[in-house]
Amino acid sequence: QVHVVESGGGLVQAGGSLRLSCAASGRTFSSYAMGWFRQAPGKAREFVGTLRWSGPTTYYADSVKGRFTISGDNAKNTVYLQMDSLKPEDTAVYYCAAALFKFPTSYTEKEWYDYWGQGTQVTVSS
Repeated sequence: QVHVVESGGGLVQAGGSLRLSCAASGRTFSSYAMGWFRQAPGKAREFVGTLRWSGPTTYYADSVKGRFTISGDNAKNTVYLQMDSLKPEDTAVYYCAAALFKFPTSYTEKEWYDYWGQGTQVTVSS
């Protein structure tokens, strides 16, 4: 059994910052990549960014590039999402997901990820 738990959401004013954390645990669990997605009310879940432990290498959606930064600790299966210069349109439930190795890779597709957290709400006021 693998558990993924996010934390750090909250309410922030536009232009502010928040840092989300995500930890994945399981007796013999070792992820290949860990990513962040978000889902605003009435919209589909969308890719935010991911960290592939090999490298390590990060990938970001264009909408957050330059404002959000993903970092992590492979040994702890923990990733962080530092969100700066937040905008009201960043308001959403943010989900963390972990992926086992599989080929071909498809970091931006939610179906590629194997384990998901319950999500944490981020609200950016104008």
